[in-house]
Amino acid sequence: MRTKTLIAPSVLASDFSRLGDEVAAVAAAGADWIHLDVMDGHFVPNITFGAPVIKAIRDRTDKVFDCHLMITPADPYLAAFADAGCDIITVHAEAGPHLDRSLQAIRNLGKKAGVSLNPSTPESVIEYVLDRLDLVLIMTVNPGFGGQAFIPAMVEKVKRIKALIGDRPIDIEIDGGVSAETAPLVTAAGANVLVAGAAIFKGGSEAAYRANIEAIRTAADRAL
Repeated sequence: MRTKTLIAPSVLASDFSRLGDEVAAVAAAGADWIHLDVMDGHFVPNITFGAPVIKAIRDRTDKVFDCHLMITPADPYLAAFADAGCDIITVHAEAGPHLDRSLQAIRNLGKKAGVSLNPSTPESVIEYVLDRLDLVLIMTVNPGFGGQAFIPAMVEKVKRIKALIGDRPIDIEIDGGVSAETAPLVTAAGANVLVAGAAIFKGGSEAAYRANIEAIRTAADRAL
């Protein structure tokens, strides 16, 4: 049996006026990774933050910094995010024509490489880059804004990607509409890392974050 599901709170749902404190609090509350949603207002219809902000909060925790680049082009900025302290750098399959090259560049920077797929993107796009991957991030909402409803059709996509990966040591991460209700659907299908924003950062305190993380993890692991 697999070990516990990893929980990666998305700081997109945190109080940006206290971002460093929020990262420290959610890390102390039991987060496994910190999920950093970088948006450019071009690839997705929202703007969040860039490498300087990530660098500024890097010393608030030693947890894995899981950087999700919703930007295009991504390649010119990979080194900046690596230098800022990101441990995993994920690019979108839809963000550029040379996914294989992007993944190679991330690994050449000494970081783990991930690819993200929008809801309408078929899993077949990763078939020829599997050996370049450490992570597949499956969007279960359309990217750009937090607090959206989970798209149920993505559960079947998780199953197909799990089958495609086979025995390779590649994490399957879910982002979008994750809660205690939806978590078991995707872990039963093969996911092992869950990104959650609004479902974790509600309550505004470390104690609330701890309870929220454990509720999602318990529900997710029950399906294994």
